[in-house]
Amino acid sequence: MCSNWQGDQGIESDKDNKHEKIAVIPLNQLKDFKNHPFKVELNTELFELMQSIEKEGMIVPILARPNLEGEGFEIISGHRRKAACEWAGIADVPVVIRNLDNEQAVIAMVDSNLQRENIKPSEKALV
Repeated sequence: MCSNWQGDQGIESDKDNKHEKIAVIPLNQLKDFKNHPFKVELNTELFELMQSIEKEGMIVPILARPNLEGEGFEIISGHRRKAACEWAGIADVPVVIRNLDNEQAVIAMVDSNLQRENIKPSEKALV
């Protein structure tokens, strides 16, 4: 488990009339966003993220929504954090679960990824 995260399990809010919950979720219940244009590469940056998570815990929870195609949750933002936790052998992670339609989910995904420093032109072109 990502033990350094200080959030409580099962905190719920109705911020801006959008039902939201923060919970600790097993990684195997998190599915990648369908047609996610930002690729997760096994590189030095991901290794450094994994080391940071091992040392400090996950500072920013993953953002996900209930999986529209079945069980579990679909990751909106946090694909790299999920990969780093898998690499580190962490089984459970903090997740903000928010009910988002497809348009809202894409906007949130693009917004969160455009904050990254190194985005390939091919990734920018897909959004």
